[in-house]
Amino acid sequence: MRLHRLDLTAFGPFGGPQSVDFDDLSAAGIFLLHGPTGAGKTSILDAVCYALYGSVPGARQNGQGLTLRSDHADPATRTEVTLELTVAGRRLEITRQPPWERPKKRGRPGTTVEKAQSTLREYDPAAGAWKSLGRSHQEIGEEITQLLGMSREQFCQVVLLPQGDFARFLRADAEARGRLLGRLFDTRRFAEVEKRLADRRRTAEARVREGDAALLADAHRMQQAADGTLDLPELTPGEPGLADTVLAAAAQARSTARERLTIAECGVLAADSARAAADRALTGVRELARLQRRFADAQDRARQLAERAGEYEETRARMERSRKAEAVAPALELRDAADAEHRRATDADARARARLPREYADAGAAGLAAAARR
Repeated sequence: MRLHRLDLTAFGPFGGPQSVDFDDLSAAGIFLLHGPTGAGKTSILDAVCYALYGSVPGARQNGQGLTLRSDHADPATRTEVTLELTVAGRRLEITRQPPWERPKKRGRPGTTVEKAQSTLREYDPAAGAWKSLGRSHQEIGEEITQLLGMSREQFCQVVLLPQGDFARFLRADAEARGRLLGRLFDTRRFAEVEKRLADRRRTAEARVREGDAALLADAHRMQQAADGTLDLPELTPGEPGLADTVLAAAAQARSTARERLTIAECGVLAADSARAAADRALTGVRELARLQRRFADAQDRARQLAERAGEYEETRARMERSRKAEAVAPALELRDAADAEHRRATDADARARARLPREYADAGAAGLAAAARR
């Protein structure tokens, strides 16, 4: 926020119109408001606060705002404050008139109270003119509060430090100065924030210690798994650098484990190669044993055949005689059939002769015998 110009009329100790050109005063970068007591230094700051928020700091304004009016002003002159400033990149002009008692213009003699009035304008560089933004006290107050980011109380505590409090601040010791600053700037919320941050810090520390304890337990198991080859210093939960130390030890253990794994894998490959060679040798031995068994069986059969050679020759001779006998078998069968037929014929002849008289039978038998001899 930057102030450009302040115009006062019948405000505070100033009975007539007064103007303060802040652009001229701030040309050197810094300026000082000074003067004897009652000269109106605080009233200028009050006028700035009144223009922004429609009220002044502390108890210098009653419920009607009538004490803002100068006791030295002409009764017909209305109290007015106009402030021109730049805030958030916007050039604004705020005019405020508090309620005031003025003489009646008609009717019976006396005074009448006019309501407070406020106007807010913004300078338009493109048009080169001022444009009205509103006349509502509430809307103007909300607009200024939003632009400044501070309420009236915050503005008075942070920007407009009261004179008496500032004097006490300069004379106070460190502890009293801290209490005074706390009261002026209402640092209770910061104390609450500090308390909450402290609670969160304690909670975080407890969680860190728990995590460190778990990490140390893992580190000890890792050290046991490394068979004592891992060099791990004595550590306690919450000690700074514990995680980095454990991670470094873990990296070392991981590197050692990888080396051992590589050696073991090489051993496994060598064992696999040896097993494959042994399998090949076993296959060859088994094949040789199979051939040797077949050779032994062949020798046993040859010996058995040699022992049974005589029986074989006898059997072969019998088979040869059988084949020769097969050639005369049909003739033998014819002979056997002829013999059977002859016996049947002889039997039939005998039965037939037995039925003939004896002399015919004997003659016939003799004839058959002669025929048989022929």
